[in-house]
Amino acid sequence: MSKPISFEITHVCKQSGARTGILHTPHGDVETPMFMPVGTQATVKFISPEELYRMNAGIVLANTYHLWLRPGEDIVAKAGGVQKFMNYKGPMLTDSGGFQVFSLADTRKIKEEGVTFRNTLNGDMLFLSPEKSIQIQNKIGADIMMSFDECIPYPAARDYVEKSVQRTLRWAARGKAANQRPEEQALFGIVQGGDHEDLRDYCAEKLVEMDFDGYSIGGTSVGEDKETMYRMVRWSQEKLPLDKPRYLMGVGAVNDLLESVSMNIDMCDCVLPTRIARHGTLMTKQGRINIRKAMYAEDFTPLDPTCDCYCCQNYTKAYLHHLFRTDEGFGTRLMSIHNLRFLLKLMEDARSAIREDRFNDFKKETLETMNFDSRGF
Repeated sequence: MSKPISFEITHVCKQSGARTGILHTPHGDVETPMFMPVGTQATVKFISPEELYRMNAGIVLANTYHLWLRPGEDIVAKAGGVQKFMNYKGPMLTDSGGFQVFSLADTRKIKEEGVTFRNTLNGDMLFLSPEKSIQIQNKIGADIMMSFDECIPYPAARDYVEKSVQRTLRWAARGKAANQRPEEQALFGIVQGGDHEDLRDYCAEKLVEMDFDGYSIGGTSVGEDKETMYRMVRWSQEKLPLDKPRYLMGVGAVNDLLESVSMNIDMCDCVLPTRIARHGTLMTKQGRINIRKAMYAEDFTPLDPTCDCYCCQNYTKAYLHHLFRTDEGFGTRLMSIHNLRFLLKLMEDARSAIREDRFNDFKKETLETMNFDSRGF
């Protein structure tokens, strides 16, 4: 049986051990390591597909849970799949819907069969299982799908984590068996295990035995401190095969991205760049800018003079300040474009540094120059 995706490592940095690669998908090749914009409702907020092309975005995410509720997976399928539905000609990835379901702690009930929870739109009771998640994702039609897993909170008692890992593994096997388009859509297994090295090792080993097309690392960025998060990522990736892509879910801060690259993570995603843009926070080579501040009312310089994005090439901080203070949607669009392009360029520069065998130097210089706080933005 032919594989829907393939992955090749193109260079390993002599200084750091970080790697570059190419992920071959049905909708095109993308270089790794990469940052992936999040298009929850089959759209990246305030940004058109054409703008995504221009900023050199590769894989774009869509959210299974939200597209299941609206407009429904059958409508997306009738449109010809999510790429045709939203007119994005590049590769796409869908999450399993699990994170959204498990964030509804007040209404959900977890059983071996799956999860029952309340529809956040109309209050109806819904049921999502590993098989149902894959069925929905098959109809949505993205190049890469995620296994349905349990994203546990942090901290959690070891006894619960052990039971959750076993359930996640059983669900992964059930979802893999349910995939009706294995030659067209790749499926990733998700490593869980909380802050327990042996459980993450065990989960990774069992997923590798199932032979997924790639592997995700879940259960991080859920309230733990940075060192704990990095420790969980390091443990999770140690038992994963070198020749398959590794995806760290829900990470978009600069320090987290660079630390992830140093641990051979190939793919990351996060809503952070567009979310903080909507609140007037911008990431630049000089550090964080809060465009709401009065100091920018008469600042007629670009947001970031080193940035090649449409926003920085055409508009000033004073204009962005004005747009934000008057609640104009154009300002949100411009700032979202900038923050996304900033992270995409960061990963382009990281790939160049790896190929030049100087990634450790690049990481150190970047973090010192940008002068972000501990959050990484």
